[in-house]
Amino acid sequence: MTTAPARRLVELGPEDLIARLDEALAVYVSAMGYPPSTARQRRALWLDHIRRPGWRAVGWIDATGALLGIAYGYPGAPGQWWFEEVRRGLRGTPGGDLRWLDEYFELTELHVRPDAQGAGLGEQLLRALVAGTDRSHVLLSTPEYGGSAPGRAWRLYRRLGFRDVLREHRFTGDTRPFAVLGRTLPLDPPDPGSTG
Repeated sequence: MTTAPARRLVELGPEDLIARLDEALAVYVSAMGYPPSTARQRRALWLDHIRRPGWRAVGWIDATGALLGIAYGYPGAPGQWWFEEVRRGLRGTPGGDLRWLDEYFELTELHVRPDAQGAGLGEQLLRALVAGTDRSHVLLSTPEYGGSAPGRAWRLYRRLGFRDVLREHRFTGDTRPFAVLGRTLPLDPPDPGSTG
């Protein structure tokens, strides 16, 4: 008798994510600590992203079939909102290096349910997602952590070699400061002792 694996990492095609969109948005809301109403606001955006050329997604599924984590992204390009916002920030920053916007993969979303965090699922999602791109580097944005200690996401990105591209950046329509982080690809092989 064969038992189902407790967790499995799967690629999610557009139809898969559409079928699991409510569940994926619930993972996003719980991981970020946002109010449930945020999911309604993000739905149209995620559906728009699915249609972008080169879009990819991966997810962690538990033995019951529930989604534990989600990551998706796509190649960045001029005209995309995030590209233009980061370009604006780089142009307004002394020493801002616009070469970061050449041939990058945008890690748009990476979230693990709080009850599944700390077991390395986020790192494996990130690795699986960027392993399938032909881009030379990856960029992401994450909220600044202010005066408190960096959270799990920050520690993961630093451990994987992400460096500062922009700090204290304000995206249009959001008053919170964000960091834009980047690193070259491919990622180094995983550290066998890592639990990210």
